[in-house]
Amino acid sequence: MRAAVLGANDGIVSTAGIVVGVAGATPARGALLTAGLAGLLAGSMSMAAGEYVSVSTQRDSERAALAVERRELREQPEEELAELADLLRERGLSEEVAARAARELTRRDALRAHASEELGIDPDALTDPWRAAGASFLSFTAGALLPLLAIVLPPQPWRLTVTVLSVLAALALTGWGSARLGAAPVGRALLRNVGGGAVAMGVTYAAGALLGAAGIG
Repeated sequence: MRAAVLGANDGIVSTAGIVVGVAGATPARGALLTAGLAGLLAGSMSMAAGEYVSVSTQRDSERAALAVERRELREQPEEELAELADLLRERGLSEEVAARAARELTRRDALRAHASEELGIDPDALTDPWRAAGASFLSFTAGALLPLLAIVLPPQPWRLTVTVLSVLAALALTGWGSARLGAAPVGRALLRNVGGGAVAMGVTYAAGALLGAAGIG
């Protein structure tokens, strides 16, 4: 859920920066739509590809660690049993209870016990790169649609105002959501999120206006 909120936030800010920058250079709806769609597609595909690569690397690392554990359990079971008992003692169990628990866990599922206690991995719930990529694509696209629609649907005199206000409201919502999900101070998250978005739109609008005044675009 937190990743979805942050992905949507990225889509809002990046696409808003693009369309507001183009709006500073030209009021043409076609140019705004083209730039917004290009930003939406480029951003969503980039987010999905980056997430796929990142999570694939994590999954490969998890599989490699599990392979090492399987080999160690096969080749040196007594050492692994003692290691598991040590890990359980570090969690507060007495030596006797830790040894008994280690034997019981090893009889039940040695790999799962070591993966959980030593590696923090659930062998049956490894990270899924395709799911992560799809979630990033969808969340970024959902966020990016807001500034895109806000800049192309209203009449020309209202486009910039509607876009800025809707983007700031959406950033306030995603800032509140990310703060609540992360148990962080809400006020600070709102200020950081809304302020960052406002600065981004201000800078890109100024750049677009300068380019438009210079006859570029």
